[in-house]
Amino acid sequence: MLIDTHCHLDAAEFDGDRDAVQAAAWAAGVRQIIIPAVTVNGFSKTKMVAARYPGCVAAYGIHPLYVMQAGEDDMAILAHWLEQARPIAVGEIGLDYFVPGLDPVRQQACFEAQLTLARGADLPVLLHVRRAVDAVLAGVRRHRVRGGIAHAFNGSAQQAEAFIKLGFKLGFGGAMTFSGSTRIRRLAAELPLESIVLETDAPDIPPAWLHGGRNTPDQLPAMARVLAELRGISVEQVMAQTTANARAVLPGLAQDGLQD
Repeated sequence: MLIDTHCHLDAAEFDGDRDAVQAAAWAAGVRQIIIPAVTVNGFSKTKMVAARYPGCVAAYGIHPLYVMQAGEDDMAILAHWLEQARPIAVGEIGLDYFVPGLDPVRQQACFEAQLTLARGADLPVLLHVRRAVDAVLAGVRRHRVRGGIAHAFNGSAQQAEAFIKLGFKLGFGGAMTFSGSTRIRRLAAELPLESIVLETDAPDIPPAWLHGGRNTPDQLPAMARVLAELRGISVEQVMAQTTANARAVLPGLAQDGLQD
């Protein structure tokens, strides 16, 4: 079996065929999917989608791309959801210094507040780290949360080591499938396999063979084969180890009851 540790199955892109998308993923051997929310207004939909399908679980957080829309009560609402729903993690949270027009001060304040909530709830976090790896690491060091996943990791080997020492796994997916993504592919090949989890980030970050089309969670087995080829090991070893890694860093997954 495989675990997709980051898939926005609740996104509007799947509103027309979500049942078929999930069924295809299940048939492909993707038995668990983590669905991270991105806005407070989307929490109810994320919860509904996760509850609809076996093996799907929700995380709740405010994505850095949406902090400019966040209201004064959003942190209180998130705190309520963390207490009442007890999600698998707090996420997707973090910093994005790539997209123009996002206030870095407001991003930082929102990120720090969510790390505080995650530590208080003793939950792992799902981190967005685009062009902001060092700043995200600094925040995690200050708050000492219960580990989690650095989603779509694209930092240096030294930054990867820093995350691993703090109890994090590193997410690899579609970007790893492009021959031109030399740094990502090198990291995927050389980092300890025990530090890697697989993800699609569907509907985003499609693998090379989709030619920019909509990504879907049933693509995860092919991504696992790419990782196996990069490392020179069997796909069965990749599947077993990345599944164990996801369950180790997100303890709630082990309580789902699904078997390999």
